[in-house]
This record gives sequence, structure tokens and C-alpha cells, in this order.
Amino acid sequence: MKQFNHAADTIKLDAGIRKILSATNSEISVHFPVKMDDGTIEVFNGYRVQHNNALGPYKGGLRFHPAVDIDTARALAIWMTWKSALAGLPYGGGKGGVSIDPQAYSKSELERITRRFTYALGENIGPDVDIPAPDVNTNPQIMAWIADTFASTKSPSTRMLNLHVVTGKPIGSGGLKGRDRATGFGVVASIKSWAKLKGVDLLNKTFIVQGFGNVGYWASHFMTELGAKLIAVQDASGTIYNESGIDSEQLHDYVSINNGDVYGYEGAKQLENNSFFKVECDIVIPAALSNQITSENADEIKASLIAEGANGPIDTEGEKILLAKGVDIIPDILCNAGGVTGSYYEWLQNKRSENYNIDTVLEMIEEKLSVAFSKTVESARKYKTDWRTGAYCVALERIQQTYQERGVFP
Repeated sequence: MKQFNHAADTIKLDAGIRKILSATNSEISVHFPVKMDDGTIEVFNGYRVQHNNALGPYKGGLRFHPAVDIDTARALAIWMTWKSALAGLPYGGGKGGVSIDPQAYSKSELERITRRFTYALGENIGPDVDIPAPDVNTNPQIMAWIADTFASTKSPSTRMLNLHVVTGKPIGSGGLKGRDRATGFGVVASIKSWAKLKGVDLLNKTFIVQGFGNVGYWASHFMTELGAKLIAVQDASGTIYNESGIDSEQLHDYVSINNGDVYGYEGAKQLENNSFFKVECDIVIPAALSNQITSENADEIKASLIAEGANGPIDTEGEKILLAKGVDIIPDILCNAGGVTGSYYEWLQNKRSENYNIDTVLEMIEEKLSVAFSKTVESARKYKTDWRTGAYCVALERIQQTYQERGVFP
């Protein structure tokens, strides 16, 4: 909300529209029973927050995590509104999930939890109302269960018209080729736009990645394809470093058999965790948790670019230090928007009964993000501000225009 208010002040956002966007449209809390494998009954808490739908249906992920609550969902839903608006998508912002540790349940229990949660949400979601997607601890299988459950509550004649109630589905269930790599690809597409703007050749540029999950791996994969060199990776298990370069594909193979951890990888040496941001490199890609770069370590960063693959990896004070040093920051609502952009094309192919090939998908994502990057830079120049504020200004101006044209009912 601090970011929102700063951008709203910058563009002199209409006072009435500011009030609308400062509140959420709907906040749904459901409590639903599920029978466990041993026959006992447990009651689970689920949430869905719908922030704003001026531009189109609500859009945003569902996460299964013990920390899921209404406040978390509210913050992330608001973020999704700005992200969709900036990317030029016909969506509003939504977010939600179930407060559970999915590791504590069997696959059959997770299926029943997912299906019962979907049923509890009822008509609050739908392909033209609110379209969830995968998020923390959710995956294509869970999306397939949601789609099947939701469609099964409809009449047989309309069942197939409701399967795109979610995106991020398996390919065989209407999913999009390339959706798995869309967010990481979008990070690199944004970096390419930055390089073009700055006249920088990415060949042999060094980069480090925090987090080697889906986003971190695919960002590394596509950066390496451009000739850049991965030299350090950090995740919850530790920090690894190799000045000569780390093979992202070999590391990915290692992580897949090592419980998702980079620690112990033989192609690099171990570093102390507090040394990660001290590594000399050209580009930093934080793709893990929020608030990782703060006033305590921002001054240690020697890179010329930070591309935010994660949501909110830099706190306010850390960002001030980086901007004062002249470090460029591609903000999260732009840099990691490849995921929601990929979701848009999955939703579109389902609505049109089409089937896009992967090369077309990646081209369309890159085109969308290239336009969003240009608008962000142009907005930052216009208002003489940083790129993050510029990105928010683009999003707010688009939503403001919609309200001004349509008016407010009644």
C-alpha cells in the first residue's frame, strides 16, 4: 500500500478511485470438512480475496501453506491487480489458498481437500469471474482437480465450457505448452529489454540467482542460452559458487534428486550464506522470498542490475541504497509477470478451443513484457521517478482510465 500510495500521489490519482483501489471488493473465508484416510474428519480454513475487477475477471494463484491467512491473500491480490494492469491483460487481482502443510497429507487426502475447497468456493470462482492458478505448494495436478470439480457442478452440456476456471493445468487437461517456464522466461525477457535499452551485450555477463525452484531454474536456463554465466546460487539449504560457471542443467538434475536443495553440489564450492550478495557479478536475480535485500546488505551488491523474479525481494530501505548507487531494478510486477501472461494465453486458448505451440507462446509472452517494459521506462522518465514507481503509475493510469470512461454504478 505504501508503493500504491506513492504512485497514486505521483500521478495525482482521482480521490474517489484511490478509495476504490484502497479496498478489496470481496474477501471470502470458508471452513470445510474433509474425511482423512483413517476415517477421521478434519476442518480446514480456506481463503479467496478479490481485490478489483475493473479490467476483467479476478486472476491470481492459490497456495497451500500454513502461513496462508486473509491478510496474506489480501496483499497478494492487490499486487496481482497492478501486475495484470501493467502487462496489459484483461484481468483484475485475486489470491487465496488453504492453510495447510501439504507435506502432512497423502495424495488422496490432498485431492479431497482440493475438491472440497473448490466446492466451498462455489460460484465465487469461474472462467469469467475469478480464475485461480498454481502458487506456493500447488501444481498442475491440483489445478486439474479444481477444474474437474468445478466443471462437474455444471450441467453436462456446459461442462467443457468451464474447464478454464483455472490456468496452470496439465497439457492433457487444456494446459499451455510452456506455462511451466513462463515466469522464468519472463524474467529473462525483461533482462533482454534492459540490455537493449542500455546497449549491453549479455554474452559472458555473470549472474547469480537466489532460489533454484521453478523461476530460478528457468531464468538460469534462458540466461545461459543467451551466453551469460551463472556463478552463484543460494537457496534455503546453502550457497554455492563457481567463478568458472555453474551448469544450470546439471544443477537442476542434482536438485531433483537431492530433495530440491543445491547444497552438496560437486560442481561448485560452498560459501557462507551472508557472502551471497557480496559475489561480484553483473546481474542479480532474486527468485526466492521477499525482503531478502535490506539496508544491511544492499550496499554489498556490486551488480548493475537486479531483476526481481520473486515478489518484494527488496525492502524499502534497501531499495533506497541501491538506487543511490545507480543500480537498475526491474520491479517484480513487471519482471515476474511472465507467469500471469502465460496464464492469460492458456485461458485464451481454452476459450477459443485452440492449441498454441511453445514457440508461439514464448514469443507472445516476450512481446507483452517488452511493451510493458517500454511503458515503465517511459512513465519513469515522464514523472522523473524510479522504475518501480513508473510501473505502478502505468497500472494505475490504465485502471483510472477505465473508471473514468465507465463511471461508477449507480
